[in-house]
Amino acid sequence: MTKVAAFIFDLDGVITDTAEYHYLAWKRLGEQLAIPFDKEFNETLKGISRMESLERILALGGKTDEYSTEQKQALAEAKNADYVSLLVDMSPADIYPGIERLLQTLQAQHIRIALASASKNAPMILQALGLTDYFEYIVNPDDLQAGKPNPEIFLRAAKALGVDPQACIGVEDAEAGIEAIKAANMFAVGVGTPAVMQAAGADYVVAQTSELDFTKIIAKFALK
Repeated sequence: MTKVAAFIFDLDGVITDTAEYHYLAWKRLGEQLAIPFDKEFNETLKGISRMESLERILALGGKTDEYSTEQKQALAEAKNADYVSLLVDMSPADIYPGIERLLQTLQAQHIRIALASASKNAPMILQALGLTDYFEYIVNPDDLQAGKPNPEIFLRAAKALGVDPQACIGVEDAEAGIEAIKAANMFAVGVGTPAVMQAAGADYVVAQTSELDFTKIIAKFALK
């Protein structure tokens, strides 16, 4: 039986909630570009890169061809500056319930831990949350050729840790993330609506992070 060697976590929606900050920053940029959108559309931006998010917003407004590559880069940077300004008050109080307990258990069990987030601000956010020391490796999204649901981000994390993907457990809250974990041939833990997570292919599902139980996850992994 394969023994679990590593847990690889997504950030937004799993460790903490920065989704509202992303929404506010994108919405303000959209308003500046005369492209209004709602939270339902914002859900389609979940788990994907900054530039891809911008492309989707521009496509929504029919303005994909109105900006050069340099202008798009400037727009994405402006959005990120706005987003970062909203994060200044983040603290350990913003860690989702059950997450630090799980991280502590993983450390005690000598299981490796990595972060696979599309967020370029992940190191800063982990620092604000006081969680940096738990993570042995943080994937840099700038190094990736493709975003989720492509498995590259999870495979890169496993390679950096020097572990077999089949010995890894990925934790995600987005459908694209679950699909990426499965495409990487890893065990997928989904946090969210059970029907949605299961449809995406999650092997184990909890409705909220407070339900993430190490013993139960390992038991389910062993059955696979």
